[in-house]
Amino acid sequence: MSQPALSRAMRQLEERLGVRLLARTTRSVAPTEAGEHLLRVVAPRFEEIDSELGLLSEFRDKPAGKLRLTAGEHAAITILQPVLATLLPDNPDLSIEVIVDYGLTDIVAEGYDAGVRLGQQVAKDMIAMRIGPDMRMAVVGSPAYFARHPQPVIPRDLMQHNCINIRMPTYGGIFPWEFEKNGEELKVRVEGQLVFNNIAMRLGAALQGLGLAYMAEDLVQAHVAEGRLIRVLEDWCEPFSGYHLYYPSRRQSSPAFTLLRDALRYPG
Repeated sequence: MSQPALSRAMRQLEERLGVRLLARTTRSVAPTEAGEHLLRVVAPRFEEIDSELGLLSEFRDKPAGKLRLTAGEHAAITILQPVLATLLPDNPDLSIEVIVDYGLTDIVAEGYDAGVRLGQQVAKDMIAMRIGPDMRMAVVGSPAYFARHPQPVIPRDLMQHNCINIRMPTYGGIFPWEFEKNGEELKVRVEGQLVFNNIAMRLGAALQGLGLAYMAEDLVQAHVAEGRLIRVLEDWCEPFSGYHLYYPSRRQSSPAFTLLRDALRYPG
């Protein structure tokens, strides 16, 4: 601050307080008794402020603070959770809030730092970075279920089955089961006694023989391998683009965000 600006600020403070803080002559300026008192009181606080500002500057240099993310349940379980398990222990000043939401959230309006969605669901004005491999869906049922019902051969056969539905806001309600084979794409709106918006309950119902489930392949592979579930219509389940981290601006450059982004980046 220049000397004229400082003098002007001091005069304004004196006018506000109604007390002279400086004794001025043509040759010198010295604090009055009131000025000395004010200096003794505020000087330590200036030191505290300077110290706190120094601490704040550390946010530029190390991962610290809180990041808010939104993700679907499957992405949160299979992508975010394993990465956070290795990332957080080494970064005690970093905290992550993950909100599980099937909707296409406006991350700017809702105050999120980033979101995780399938590649085709990311808005064109967002920056997107791949964080997972291509995915496939799987239609599965238990041996007990197929002991009572014939296996479907084509997707339309599902209309004759008790299917476990999922409600997803991104699709305006009940999610249609999607299939593709040799360039032919089908969306089948199946019927059944159960509707869930939760992975564990859909999987549990399928294992209990309550119907057919349409789930991400990685969630059912172990059950299929061990005979607890039987997979059908596999030739109608083509791979599709996997999960992406998306955010609104390339200005997302805080150490915390950069650390998370780099940890999530898919090497493939």
